[in-house]
Amino acid sequence: MVRREIWGDSMTEWRRRTGLLSGVVVLALAAVVGCANGEPGGEGGTTTVAAETDPSGAAEPGADGEPSTEPEPPAVAGLGVRPTPSATPKRTPSKKPGPRKVPKPPTETKLPPPPPKPEAGCTKPRYEGTQASRAQVKQALTEAAGRTYWPSSAPSIRVPVDLVKATAWQESGWQSNIIACDGGVGLMQVMPDTAAFVNQRFDQSYDIDAYRDNATLGANYLAWLIKYIGDAFFESDYGVSADDCTSELNSCLLNAVISAYNFGPGAVVTDDGLKIPNPQYVRNVRALMTECECLAF
Repeated sequence: MVRREIWGDSMTEWRRRTGLLSGVVVLALAAVVGCANGEPGGEGGTTTVAAETDPSGAAEPGADGEPSTEPEPPAVAGLGVRPTPSATPKRTPSKKPGPRKVPKPPTETKLPPPPPKPEAGCTKPRYEGTQASRAQVKQALTEAAGRTYWPSSAPSIRVPVDLVKATAWQESGWQSNIIACDGGVGLMQVMPDTAAFVNQRFDQSYDIDAYRDNATLGANYLAWLIKYIGDAFFESDYGVSADDCTSELNSCLLNAVISAYNFGPGAVVTDDGLKIPNPQYVRNVRALMTECECLAF
C-alpha cells in the first residue's frame, strides 16, 4: 500500500511536469511558425529583419565588428537587391591552367617598339579631318572584329567585338580624327610605328588615317598579341574569355592582351613571367567590355 501511494504520487508529479514541458514546446513552435510566416512582430505591424548576409552566409561587418547597416553605394544598389545565398548564380570555374611561370622561346623575335613618351609641351590632343559618325564607327569596329587575321597558321583566332569596341572607347572615345600627345592616331590610337609593324608583318597597306583601316589595324594588332602571348604563356591556347580570369590580373590571356595593347608586348612577356604593368588600364577595358555605353550604339 505504501509503495502504491508513492508510485501514484510519482505518476502524478511526472504527468504534471510533462504537461508543462509540452506546453512550452507548443508555444515555442507557434512562435517559430509565426516568424516564418512573416507575422507582425511589434508596434506598427513591422518585423525585425536580420542583417543582410553575403553569399558565404556571414553578416557583413562594420568598422566595429558588428553587422554593417550602411546603405550600399549607388552603383551597387542600382543593380537591384543583392541575391540571397540560394539565389546567387554559381560560376563554373575554368578548367584551363594558368600561365606558364616562364615563357616559351618566342615565336617571333621582331616586336613593335614600345609606346613613345608624349610630345614635350603637349597638354591636349588635336583633331584633323572629318570625324566619322557613331554609326560609321560601329560598323567599322564590328567589321574589324569579324576578320580572320591568321587564315593559315592560326585560323581559329577571333578578336571579340566587345574587346575591340571597349578598347576603342578607352583609347579615343570613338573619335576617329583624334591625335594624342604621344602620337596615337584615330579610333584605336594606333602608333605610326605599330601600323608599320602590322602592315609589314601581314603584308598589308592599311592607312592609319582612314577610320576603317584604323579600326582594322587595331584589331589586327590585338590578334597578333593574342597569338604572340598565347604561344609564350598559354600553350598556344588562344581563348580570350573573361571566364578564364581570376582575381589575379596575370591569370588569363585576355588581361595580358589588353595590357600589351597599351604598354607593348615587351612589358608583358618577360623572362620573369607574365606581367601586368598597367592594372588600372586593364580594369577599365574589362569593365567597358560589359558596361560601356558604346555597346548600345
